[in-house]
This record gives sequence, C-alpha cells and structure tokens, in this order.
Amino acid sequence: MRAKGLFHLSVASLALCAGFAAPATAQVTDAESHAEEAPRDIIVTAQRREENLQDVPIAATAISGDQLDDKAVQRLADLQFAAPSVSITDQGLTQSVNLRGIGIASGSPAVANGVATYIDGVFQPPILTASSFYDIASIEVLRGPQGTLVGSNSTGGAIFINTQNPSTDRIKGNAEAHYGSYDAFGVQGAVNLPISDTLAVRVAGNTRWRDSYYTDIGPFQNEPDRLDEQAARIGLLWEPENFRALAKVEWIDKKTGGYAYRPIEGTTFANNRQDDFRELTYNAPTLNDERAFLSSLELRYELGGGVVLRSVSGYLNKRINNLYDSDGAFMASDISPAASFTQVSDQFVRERQWSQEFNVISPTDGDFNWILGGYFQKNKIDVIIENRSGDIVGDPTDIENYQDKRTLGVFAQAGYKVTPAIELQVGVRYSDYTVDSAGSVTIGSEGPVFGPDGLVVADLAGSHADGRLTGKIAANWTLNEDHTVYIFAARGYKPGGANSATSEFGPETVWDYELGWKGSFLDNHLRTQFGGFYMDYSDFQFDALDPATGLSGVTNISNASIWGFELQAQAKLGGFQFDGGMAFVDSSLDAVDIVNQRLLPQIGQLGPQCPVGTPSSPPVCFDYGPYIVTGGGGPNLFSPKWSYNFGVQYEFDVSDEATLTPRLNYAYVGSRWTNLLYNPDLDYLAGRGLLSAQLTLGFDDWSVQAYATNLTDKKYVSGQSGNNEFYGAPREYGVRASVSF
Repeated sequence: MRAKGLFHLSVASLALCAGFAAPATAQVTDAESHAEEAPRDIIVTAQRREENLQDVPIAATAISGDQLDDKAVQRLADLQFAAPSVSITDQGLTQSVNLRGIGIASGSPAVANGVATYIDGVFQPPILTASSFYDIASIEVLRGPQGTLVGSNSTGGAIFINTQNPSTDRIKGNAEAHYGSYDAFGVQGAVNLPISDTLAVRVAGNTRWRDSYYTDIGPFQNEPDRLDEQAARIGLLWEPENFRALAKVEWIDKKTGGYAYRPIEGTTFANNRQDDFRELTYNAPTLNDERAFLSSLELRYELGGGVVLRSVSGYLNKRINNLYDSDGAFMASDISPAASFTQVSDQFVRERQWSQEFNVISPTDGDFNWILGGYFQKNKIDVIIENRSGDIVGDPTDIENYQDKRTLGVFAQAGYKVTPAIELQVGVRYSDYTVDSAGSVTIGSEGPVFGPDGLVVADLAGSHADGRLTGKIAANWTLNEDHTVYIFAARGYKPGGANSATSEFGPETVWDYELGWKGSFLDNHLRTQFGGFYMDYSDFQFDALDPATGLSGVTNISNASIWGFELQAQAKLGGFQFDGGMAFVDSSLDAVDIVNQRLLPQIGQLGPQCPVGTPSSPPVCFDYGPYIVTGGGGPNLFSPKWSYNFGVQYEFDVSDEATLTPRLNYAYVGSRWTNLLYNPDLDYLAGRGLLSAQLTLGFDDWSVQAYATNLTDKKYVSGQSGNNEFYGAPREYGVRASVSF
C-alpha cells in the first residue's frame, strides 16, 4: 500500500511540476497550428526506416499521439473505431484482434496471435494488452500479412505502438488530468530531461481509477470491471555522433475486480439473468490482477556510407491472476451467502519472453536499397487453473499447461528503381518454430472417489515444430509527387502447436494480392488512400472438441477466401479538418464437421470416445457421435462486412492566442459471427455505431476539454467467451485539462 501511494503521489507531483514549468518555454500554439494549410505528415517506422505514411506502398493507418484523445482512443480495443478493417472482440483474458477477419479465434495458450502487436519494436503476446495508452508518439496499423519484416504471427497484419523517446534538445513535457462519470479520475504526464548534449532521460506515468459499470447483486457484492490502473515508463537515450542507444523499461499494474459478463440468452444458466444487463448475479468472489514488466533496448550505428547496423533486444514478464464465476449466474433460487457455488475458477497465467532482432539497413538515396535481418524469440508460458463446482454435481478439475516456444527467422528485402518512377521490391523470410509443452488435466483431486491426487484424464505433454517461407513481391509506381500506385503479392504464416502428446495442429498460411493508390488533391489539402485485396486463407485454427481425447483443443478446421476494399481520407482547409476510413470485407469459410459442445451433458469431464459397442460411461468414455454437426460454410469469424469511421472538427479563433474546437466522431463496426455453428442467438454480435464528441478550449500551451463517449448510450455486446457475453461501455462524459511545456 505504501509503494502504491508513493506512486500515486509521484505521478501527481509530475503533473503539478509540469503545470508550474509551463510558462517557461513555448511550443507551437493551437492558434499557430490553425494556419497550417494541409494535414500534417505522419512519419511511420514499421519498415525499419522513417517514412512518410503517404509514400509507403502498403495498406496502413497511423495515428499520432496527440490525435488519440481526438479520436477517443484510450486503449488497444478502441482502434477498431479509428482504423478500417480492425475488429477487436472482448474474450476476457485476451482480446481477439483481427484485421480483415484474420487474427486469433482461440483462447488457447498454444495459439499465436495472427495480428502481431509491437511496443517499441518488441513483439507482445496476446495477454495483458488492454492497458491504457499514455505518452504515445504514434500507433501504426498495417493491414494484410507482413511476412517479410514482421514474419510469423502476422497473417492478419501488425500493430506498432511507439512511445515517446527521450530528446537532448531541451527540457519539455506534458501533464493531463481528467474527471468524469462513474467517478473516473486519472492523471498522466511526462518530463524530458537532457543531461548533456548526448544523454537524456524521459519519465512518464499514468494512473486511472473508475467505478464499475455494473452492480453485482450476489452475496459477495463483487465490483467487476472497476478500474484501478497504474503504469510508469523510464526511457534513456545516449547518442554520441553516429551511435544511438535507446533503453526503455515499463511497469504496469492493472486491477479490474474481475471480468463482467452474463450467460448468453438461450444457454444453460440464462434463465438466471437479470433484465438489466448492468446487473450481474455472481455467487462466487471475483478478481482480476494484471501485472507486467516490459523492457527494450535499441542500438543503432551508422557507418560511413550511410548503412545502419541495428539491434533491438526485448524482455517482458506478464502475469495475470483471475478468480471468476465461470457460468456468471446463480444456480440457487435465493440470493444468500449460502447459495451454491457454480463453476468457480481460479486462474494464473504467466508469460515471459526474450527477443532479439538484428538489422543491416541501406540508405535509400540510390537506385538500390535493402534490409537484412535475423530474429530470435523465446516464450515460456505457465497456465494453472483450478475449477471447483461446489455443491453442484461434477468433480473438481485442475488444469496445468506449460509451454516453451522458440521462433527463429532470417529475412531480406530489396528494392530496385528500374526507372526514376518505378520500383520493384522483393522480400523473403524463413521462419522456424518449435514448442514443447507439459501438463495435465486432473479431476476429483482431494475427493473421496479418486483420492488426494485425483484422476489424470489428459496428458498435455507434447511437442511441435514447423517452418515456412514467406515474403513479398511488389511493384511501386510514383506517378508524380502527389500520386503513388502499388501492386503486390505477399504470403504470411502463423505457426501451429501441440494440444497433447497425441494431438497437434498445423500452421495457418495466407496469400494476399493487393492493388493500392495513394493520392493528394486540392494542393495537398486532401489526401486519400485506397486499396483492394484478395486473400486465400488456409488451415484456419479454431478451438474444437477432439472426440479422441474428450478435450477441447485447437485444430486446423477450414480454409477461407477473403476479398474487399478500404478507403481512407484526411482533409484540412483553414480551421476545418476531416478524417475518415471505410472498409468492405467479404469472406467465405469451407464447411466442416465438429462436435456441438452446447448439446453435451453438463456433468464435468466426459472422457474420450467410447469404443464401438461400448455405452457411454463418463469420465471413462463417451459417445460423441450424436453431437457431431456440420459447421462453417459461412463468413469468416470476427469479420464485419462493413466498418467505417469519420471525425470532423472546426477550429475557431477566439483571440490571438486562444482557440475553440468542437469535434464529432462516429464509428460503425458491422455485425460478426463468433462460432462456426452460426447460431443467430448464440454466435452473433450485432453491429453498432458509436458517437463521441468533445469541445476543446486551447490557450497557449494549456487546454481544457469537455468530452463524451458513446454519446447515445448505445447498448451492445462487445464479445463472447464460452457461453458468456461481454458488454460495451455505457455513455461516459467528463472534463480533462492538459498542459505542455
């Protein structure tokens, strides 16, 4: 408690110091920026070089750090309301991030994410990615497989989150505080301190609190979804002459009081749902505690001819503790502390990762440019789950799963200008992947039937290895300084894994064919990006029950074809600004036979498939034949057909130094399916459109802003996990004040 209090005090002190220091220096004021004649250039670094987004021949969206509040983007899930083709579905422990319908459709620790997320150049596993953004330089969303520079785990695309770097130019920083509905309060800030001409340090912090959107009327009066979050980051830059060393470390501690969800209408426990979906009926204690340590070290050295040697090292340690009522409802008819526990789960997940990348990067001032690289990544994952059923029929189930993963990659990309306007580009990468797993599923431990050690019903030990050649071939044509056309074919790959000693699943692969055009009009007042794509997607990884073991595992269940188009635009004329994006994605999955687990008896472990002629006798064996149905044959999962967003604002000059800027944002994410059974009552997330607004008064380096998100208080389901569903945030409003110096 003392350490936590000191952290809160330090962040608040940081903001206070920033406020007192603000008048000492001046940055570009809002009134001065009003005079800009065109949208600001956005520099992206996803291709290992600093490039203008408008010149990069790929489908991408980039958001600068000072645009995050404008677009109501506070965390990763909000990107689906600011970038086309992005779909992020809440699944509790993880968020299913998909681009163009490709990403991750499984909660198994054996499955890699199909959208590679990076923070400061370091790959991030899918757990603990819901923390709030602060002190961000830019966020880059790259759509389509990135099989050369990013490599495996990027069949859908990649998201690069770049935090602010230290700078040796001067003392500077910022601070922000907000207060809003649900007693939401937060403070964040950063201070940049040059120590010498070659050495600088930057310290940033963030702390946020918010009451729960829900009321648990159960006996434990849990507070699921409340927020208590702290984070701090320290960056150190040393830059003598041609060498640069940039180190960052970050700590994150986030508590939410547990996940908030209810049984889906039509499932086993749905009759215990309240009419008001903001009222929950848990009859077990809940908690959620997420902690992370992230670190990165980038070393760069520029040789005499402009060739750059680059190294990026990373280490992270993420831990999550969960205690939750799995079925999300009462079994007992009366609400009392004596009510029977139902499906209580105690879960611990820990993932550690070591990564190293080396690059040799050529300059781009000649006809020939190139990048060479090598990559190493090692992950250790620990999953321990204790399921208890209390007074309800069923044996307790203990699950332990330990995974050691290793990824190796070598890659090269080269571009050659056959004419001053036409460049041919070729990239190739080979990835090698291995995983070794251990663990077991045990039932009835410490019980009278199977004894203190219980009965091991599944051995989760196993191993898997695979590798794939991926890459890209492209032609880029610069028509003139305002227009660029590109066409390419690219291949991406996501590795397979092992469910047990007798059950493996193979990798996913995708071929992507794209044609794109980026243009500037009206003397650069209007910029557009348009692209069309066709994707051939093979060996879709999905959770399914394996009758041979009686356990749910990952299997390569289907192939798919995906096609569509995306359009983005940004405009600025005087005080008027507009930005928007739209995507259409059409997909089709092959049909497949699977076990409909919703129809199975809810009596704990059922066991493997019984031999022919042997009657069912759970947990020894079970006959799954009557429960096998045909699934698939419809659109890809987690893939809305239509999505679009736009923001519009106008900056009024109140005085020579003050401006008033109203802004409106609207974002629509279309309906999507979450299960291959395509049950409209159980597997369907309806589309939703969300409206946000803000009014900003800027004066010199200060600003005060009134904001509101989900302005119409739209009620919508944001995700599913098993037989439970999650809900989106209600209308929130408040005021924030900020200062920069």
